[in-house]
Amino acid sequence: MKKVVSVSLGSSDRDKVVEITIFGEPFWIGRIGTDGSLKKAVKLIKSLDGKVDAIGLGGIDRYLVAGGKRYEIKQAKKMALAAKKTPVVDGSGLKHSLEPYVLNYLEEQRILEFKGKKVLLVSAVDRFGMAETFPRLGCEVIYGDLIFALGIPVGIFSLRSLKILAKIFLPILCWLPISLLYPTGTKQKRQKPKGKKFFEWADIIAGDFHFIRRYIPERLDGKVIITNTITQEDVEFLKNKGVKLLVTTTPDLEGRSFGTNVVEGVLVALVGAERPLTSAEYLREIQRIGWKPKIEKLN
Repeated sequence: MKKVVSVSLGSSDRDKVVEITIFGEPFWIGRIGTDGSLKKAVKLIKSLDGKVDAIGLGGIDRYLVAGGKRYEIKQAKKMALAAKKTPVVDGSGLKHSLEPYVLNYLEEQRILEFKGKKVLLVSAVDRFGMAETFPRLGCEVIYGDLIFALGIPVGIFSLRSLKILAKIFLPILCWLPISLLYPTGTKQKRQKPKGKKFFEWADIIAGDFHFIRRYIPERLDGKVIITNTITQEDVEFLKNKGVKLLVTTTPDLEGRSFGTNVVEGVLVALVGAERPLTSAEYLREIQRIGWKPKIEKLN
């Protein structure tokens, strides 16, 4: 049996284990939260090294991307280097191929009409594939990196501006504790409304779910959300907020949409690789398996 484990800086309340079969190959897939403890995460990765087929980094990206340049988060690097034998993935490779593919799929299948729609992408530097694809599909986009990661209530309205700001800020931000930039541990369960006018402006809210859940306003009536890392509890939460349509970009595995790091780990284990795959290889394997995004009408 192939074993894939996601070690997450997120809340342990979201832990989940599933067993599935892919092309006759049985998989044990687990997510273990460390409630924001980097020390605990590193210790856990060391204990898993050489005993599982792939390890995912959850609640943190190893790399942020903007304008073709990649920036490495130092805490994520420390986690990744704790494993000496088992390949470690963070989900960034899959995001840059799968998510643009999903947006184009939604358009081609006429599930969503993007032209003329207003999109709030809560964080672009961890989802640059989405950041580039929405404008290509005719959307008006606000990138929320300043609003939600830095607490500066100013939207970014163009890719050019995003690239310039990324070049200035990311080399510095990558040295900071991830908890200063992103909801980890118990913060993932608590709401702290922020950027209400940007949520209200948008027809579509996309990107990292923990940003969306943390800063969500009281109501999101009629909105479309495109995200992943969704539990059944999260689905009910969004339904009660009035969300019209929920699209989860990663496949549904026994009622759970895992993070991209988990899916990357599964694909690495499936092909027996000793390294992270390329973005093109991840997408090829997703298509070969036949995994599709999950579309749920909530209201």
